[in-house]
Amino acid sequence: MRQKNYDYVIVGGGSSGCVMAARLSEDRDAKVLLIEAGGRDRSPLFHMPAGFAKMTKGIASWGWSTVPQKGLNGRSLWYTQARVVGGGSSINAQIYTRGNRLDYDNWASDHSCDGWSYREVLPYFKRAEGNERYEDDFHGGEGPLGVSMPRGALPICSAFLRAAQQWGLPYNPDFNGRQQAGCGFYQLTQKDARRSSTSQAYLKSAELRPNLTVMTGTQVHRIIFDKTRAVGVEASKGSEQITLRADREILLTSGAIGSPRLLMLSGVGPADHLKSVGLDVIHDLPGVGSNLQDHLDLCTISECTGRHTYDGTERIDRTILAGLQYYLTRTGPVTASLFETGGFWYADETADAPDMQFHFGQGSGIEKGIVKVNGCGVTLNSTFARPRSRGTVRLASDDPTAAPLIDPNFWGDPYDREMSLRGLEMAREIMRQPALEDYVRHEILPGPGASETEVLDYAVGIAKTDHHPVGTCKMGHDDMAVVDTELKLRGLEGIRVCDASIMPAINSSNTNAPTIMIGEKASDMVRGLDPLPAVIFAEERNSKRRELV
Repeated sequence: MRQKNYDYVIVGGGSSGCVMAARLSEDRDAKVLLIEAGGRDRSPLFHMPAGFAKMTKGIASWGWSTVPQKGLNGRSLWYTQARVVGGGSSINAQIYTRGNRLDYDNWASDHSCDGWSYREVLPYFKRAEGNERYEDDFHGGEGPLGVSMPRGALPICSAFLRAAQQWGLPYNPDFNGRQQAGCGFYQLTQKDARRSSTSQAYLKSAELRPNLTVMTGTQVHRIIFDKTRAVGVEASKGSEQITLRADREILLTSGAIGSPRLLMLSGVGPADHLKSVGLDVIHDLPGVGSNLQDHLDLCTISECTGRHTYDGTERIDRTILAGLQYYLTRTGPVTASLFETGGFWYADETADAPDMQFHFGQGSGIEKGIVKVNGCGVTLNSTFARPRSRGTVRLASDDPTAAPLIDPNFWGDPYDREMSLRGLEMAREIMRQPALEDYVRHEILPGPGASETEVLDYAVGIAKTDHHPVGTCKMGHDDMAVVDTELKLRGLEGIRVCDASIMPAINSSNTNAPTIMIGEKASDMVRGLDPLPAVIFAEERNSKRRELV
């Protein structure tokens, strides 16, 4: 068995893993290894914004599904988890949203996660961000991650925004700025009309450094412990078995499914479960694999009065023309993420922050499992963004190649179902507003005459994940916490978890931007650097100036 030594071994080349590999290798005295089970993001589909439509159908993913969901009448849902360098940032819809400032303030207050309040994490969002439009208290303009406004939005998107305002949502030019509520254009992780994944934004230039090694097509099977200290990993690359030693730390960045899965395969997790699948218990840590949270998505689909969306572009002649247009001018259908506009509002009127998110899809059948209409269609997705349901990740056996048992427990809490159905009704009402009359002929699903029972049946059958799993190695200090606020595993040494699994509670939006933030903040922790100064907003600075005068 071949063996190699490094200072840091990073397991998982996804959104956070690429960030950490780039940041840690800035120290030329540190030998850094990044391990990714998947391959390189070489296909043009990874870089064309519209390539997202292919990704949810299985390209560059593990091919996993959930266990039957009790809240969805026993349905098993396709559960896309990336298996490619760049992870979710290489296959997602490129929507750059952070959630609400209260999400992070609640981490600090309700979960006792000192150092993770909104003012304290905002500098790391800003450090990552190279925003083409904004550079202010809320945004960075010089970071590696390209963030831009949509180039592929069709006129029906503006009509949708007018319809949303007619329904009652105020226009919001920046969901990541002073307030989250309202409707508007999403910012996208794109640069020069290309996807800006962490593979491209961070890793591509960092790989030129001689102290960084990237090992793809390599699956880690087990973490090696010397008593209570993590010292390396056992992995396979094809038929070759490899031992990779870490002189300083093992850093898990395999995501909310992969990180707890690897810990449990290594004997770290709930003792009773580990014993039940025949594994020796290295460290009883009951919270590993618990607290799984995810966003469940419903949608309403309508037929258009003409070719107002990108439906039909897949016809071979139109595909060729769209490809030529993109390569020659960086314009046209290929520049579209297909979800350029949306909004945030309240399903629960007593909520202290928006709890409903909308994604306006420029077509039908965009994602796996969603109906494609005859002719030209349009989709409005609605997501309850603050679910109370909690699920688990567990092992099916001690076989490291076996798929894990993923149970998000969707609608396990009846409150989530009630709010989700309210959100669907809000979406249907928005689509009926006068501003869309010239674009939308009629609702197809769930159907204008659908009864309350029929709408529920439809929702149960159409519901899908938004691909936002978090929380399974949660940060905190209670008995179910897995890592502390420095992201170190409780009771163990030489190992941290540095990805979306550390979130104690899910942020109220897409999760890619927060995952990148976690990678940025974690890299400073690992290097022993002082945290970036908390943000003081302009109005506070001005107030202090007035007091001095």
